[in-house]
Amino acid sequence: MFAEILGQDMLILLVVIVVVFGASRLPKIARSVGQAKGEFEKGLKDGTTQTKDTSTETKDTSSETKDQAQS
Repeated sequence: MFAEILGQDMLILLVVIVVVFGASRLPKIARSVGQAKGEFEKGLKDGTTQTKDTSTETKDTSSETKDQAQS
């Protein structure tokens, strides 16, 4: 999606952003976007880890149930 934005398009986009938000607020906005991206990626990583842990627990529980049923 963003790979298609090149040269003049990027320049026009940057000018519009500066006009809308003002040059003094751009660093603050960029910092906020970076922090939000970091939190989002951290949440994805935690969610993936939690999902793996849950699936491992489910496998352990199902094998214990099978062992008990065979006894």
